[in-house]
Amino acid sequence: MGVQLSKRYGLLAVVLGVVLAAPSVMMAADIGPLPALKYDRAKAELGKRLFFDMRLSGDAGIACSTCHVPENGFASATALSPGYPGSGHFRNAPTVINAAYKSVWMHDARLGTNLNDVTREMITEDYIMNMDMRIMQERLKQDPVYVRMFKDAGYGEPSNGKVRKAIPEYLKSLTSRNVPFDQGTLSAAAKRGMKLFTGKAGCVQCHNGPLFTDQKAHNTGVPENLDVFLDPMNHQAFLAFAMFQGIENYMNLKRDPGYYNVTMDSADMGKFATPTLRELKYTAPYMHNGMLKSLDEVVEFYNNGGGQDSNKSPLLKPLGLNGREKGDLVAFLLSLSGDPLTGAEHVWKEPYPEEYEAIANWQKVRN
Repeated sequence: MGVQLSKRYGLLAVVLGVVLAAPSVMMAADIGPLPALKYDRAKAELGKRLFFDMRLSGDAGIACSTCHVPENGFASATALSPGYPGSGHFRNAPTVINAAYKSVWMHDARLGTNLNDVTREMITEDYIMNMDMRIMQERLKQDPVYVRMFKDAGYGEPSNGKVRKAIPEYLKSLTSRNVPFDQGTLSAAAKRGMKLFTGKAGCVQCHNGPLFTDQKAHNTGVPENLDVFLDPMNHQAFLAFAMFQGIENYMNLKRDPGYYNVTMDSADMGKFATPTLRELKYTAPYMHNGMLKSLDEVVEFYNNGGGQDSNKSPLLKPLGLNGREKGDLVAFLLSLSGDPLTGAEHVWKEPYPEEYEAIANWQKVRN
């Protein structure tokens, strides 16, 4: 059954061509394997070095890989991601494996243009990497390795615009490999779980298409992570974000608004983009705020019909799964993960120059 499904929808993806480009198309497509992505290896190698380089942040203390940890499926290993030194964060960094296939990014679905824009926001946002891209450009120009790599990639001399192209090219190389579901090598439990996924459990209503996401925002009643509001470092990041987004009365807000900050429609309060289910084996904890620690907890959460919220999606109902069915569903979810992408092909292993030493605690720096 898994082999037939993979072949059928692998062909569908090729024929449609745009199945991964627009959420409206993806809603009509059933689950299936990802089509192959082409990328420029020289540009991707440059992007890889940039992705792991702390000098891309303001005080050279944090890199893209600080939050998107290879050993954790290129997702955050903590419920709330690390923030810029002296700050915190208010969400869990999702995996960037297969991110190049997406057409909507961020938990609140606020970016729907391209990975160039996503890269720019992550580098320049003050509570994330806090980098002035003019300074970043000069740092890169002073590193002879970067000067050579930019030239070899056909980019000429280093520039911030080329950084925003090279990192997305690297992300194209981060695609799932040797996934049991894609290869049609599901265990008996996983096959039973797939029937539940597409039938009784109804997961496919939102987790559909090759990415196992409709890329739309839904409210499932995930409980708030109170560390966002009780930890001053996390809260100041939340306030900076909410102020920039133009959210009214943000100083008194005690919940993550999610998609509301895109539409400012109260009906969208607490909605978050459906996450991909690929590589779940590695990416715990789960949900936009890391509130669920294991896949067993995730399945139990939905078996109970989600959490409590006045805006909760009407799609969520108690599922009535028994113990074996819940185990089968977890087995299917695990079958959507492939080989870890932790080798030198995907992770920069070489040392960087040390001329930009990180400031231990910028809050205590004196002129």
